[in-house]
Amino acid sequence: MFSTLGIHRRKLLLVFGLAIGGLVGSLIMGDAKQWAEIDWLDVLGEGGTAIALAVWMMLILGSRPAGRVTDLLTLGLGFMFLAMWQDNLDEFIRLPAEQFWDQWLESGAMPVGVMLLTYGLVHWHQEQLSINQQLRKREQLFREHRFIDNLTQLGRVDYLKEQLQGVMTQLPAQKMVLLMVDVDRFAEVNRLHGHREGDALLYELSELMLLNLRQDDLICRYAADRFAVLLPDTGVDKGKSIAAELSRAVQHFAYKHKTSGETLYQTISIGLADWQGEPSDLLIKRANQALANAKSGSGFGEVA
Repeated sequence: MFSTLGIHRRKLLLVFGLAIGGLVGSLIMGDAKQWAEIDWLDVLGEGGTAIALAVWMMLILGSRPAGRVTDLLTLGLGFMFLAMWQDNLDEFIRLPAEQFWDQWLESGAMPVGVMLLTYGLVHWHQEQLSINQQLRKREQLFREHRFIDNLTQLGRVDYLKEQLQGVMTQLPAQKMVLLMVDVDRFAEVNRLHGHREGDALLYELSELMLLNLRQDDLICRYAADRFAVLLPDTGVDKGKSIAAELSRAVQHFAYKHKTSGETLYQTISIGLADWQGEPSDLLIKRANQALANAKSGSGFGEVA
C-alpha cells in the first residue's frame, strides 16, 4: 500500500498541506478556547468524520493507479476532509469575525468536495461496468479451473473441444466460426530476448485479444504461440471482420521489454473456418489448414 501511495505524493501534499496551513493560520490569528467552552460532542462528531474521510482517501490512493477517477475521488474526499477538519478546529480556537477564509473553508470546501466525489463515483461506476464485462468473459474458465493454461490464464485445448462439443450438441443449427491465431516470428522473440520475455509477451497478447472480443466469444491457448478463438452465432463475413480487428489490435500494440524498455511490435496470422456440421476435430483441422494458408501468404486464410 505504501509503495502505491508514492505515486500520489502530490495529492497527499496538497490535501494535508492545506490542513496544516489551516491549523497554523488558526493558531496565529485566533485564541484558544477555555476548556469549559469546548463542545466535546461536536469534537467527537466532526473530528471522527474528518478522520474517517482521511482514512477513506488513503485507502483509495493505496489501492488505485493514478488517473482521472482516482483524482476525482481523492479531491472530493480531500475537500470534504478539509471542511470537517476546519470545522473541528473551530471547537478549540476562536477566530475573529473578519477572518472570512475560515468560513469559506468550512462552508465552501464541503459542496465542492461532494460534487467532485459524485462526479468521480459516476466515472468509477462506468469503469467497474467495463471491468465486470471483461471478468464475465473469464467466468466459465474460472469454474473449470482444471482447463486453465497456467501462463495465459486462458482455457486450454481441452476446454476448447468441450465448448465446441457443447455448442454442436445443444445448438446444431447455429452459425459458428473458429479462428486459429498464430504469433508471427515468435521463435525470434525467444531466441533474441529469452523465454521469460516471450512468456510475458504471450500473456499480454492474450489479454489484448480478450479485450477485443465480444462477451460470448471464447479464446483459448491452443499450443505454444497459437490461440483458438470460437465465435458463436457468427457467419463468415462477421468472422472476417473480427479477425481483421484482432490483427489490427496486435499490430498496433507496443509491447515494452521488461528489462530494456525496448518496444517490440508483433503481427499475427489468422485462419478462419466456419462450422459446416462436422465434428469438432474436423473443424479444428480445417481452421489449422486455413492458418497454414494464411502463413504462406498474408492477412488471414479461409478454407471451404
